[in-house]
Amino acid sequence: MTQNNSGDTQMDMLAGKVKMTHTSVNSAMNPTDMLERPIRLHAKDVTVHYGAKQALFGISIDIPDRAVTSFIGPSGCGKSTFLRCINRMNDTIEGAKVGGLIELDGEDIYDQSLDVVELRARIGMVFQKPNPFPKSIYENVAYGPKIHGLARTKTDLDEIVISSLRKAGLFEEVKDRLNEPGTGLSGGQQQRLCIARAIAVGPEVILMDEPCSALDPIATAIIEELIDELRENYTIVIVTHSMQQAARVSQKTAFFHLGKLIEEGVTEDIFTNPINKQTQDYIMGRIG
Repeated sequence: MTQNNSGDTQMDMLAGKVKMTHTSVNSAMNPTDMLERPIRLHAKDVTVHYGAKQALFGISIDIPDRAVTSFIGPSGCGKSTFLRCINRMNDTIEGAKVGGLIELDGEDIYDQSLDVVELRARIGMVFQKPNPFPKSIYENVAYGPKIHGLARTKTDLDEIVISSLRKAGLFEEVKDRLNEPGTGLSGGQQQRLCIARAIAVGPEVILMDEPCSALDPIATAIIEELIDELRENYTIVIVTHSMQQAARVSQKTAFFHLGKLIEEGVTEDIFTNPINKQTQDYIMGRIG
């Protein structure tokens, strides 16, 4: 058997595993349905410079509504940099300059008249390491609705907190200790608390930057199941180093390498029949 044929055989075996995983977890949405969904986020020719160093080169992608889009690629390839562009977190980095266009529902999110605080309420963020506030479980979730004036009464606030904890799959585990510190929860529970905190302000999009990298396999499985449930109501973008995770949770996948978007499309197609050789090489472990 030649080396090329061996590579093809390995690709076929991996494709079969990915297809089985993707089908079992995401059976509620077929690829055609995903492609027919309206576009929630539109990016065109996005560039990022940190001082003289260019980190992103002309990124263009459409992100569909109420689906999970995964960004995959080696460390330092621009996945998280582009994720931070989507809710303007790069604004907080000295020397960072973002070019190109990013639209949320047709509105330029870098328009000077746009309220960045309001934007970050519409586009929530969950970070790699759980970062609950040094407050009670209740106050962690209530903080956002309070500062955005989303609750007129204590009863309204209670409803938002309970609803958000339920959506994050955490309420039943913490309902008897809402006044205890959020930092006292396990790592997986803390991450779900952070997801509840993001949900509480009524976002349209939830960004997740490697949300499971600091978690054990059981907590990871719980978060992945939660992501699959949340996509019924939210547009979700997740950065992950795990190709298996991308296959399990996402309907669309984008492969980044050296600051460029190499290929994007339906997740199953990216893993089973990639068009670009760089994508295939990454999936097969030849580059990383």
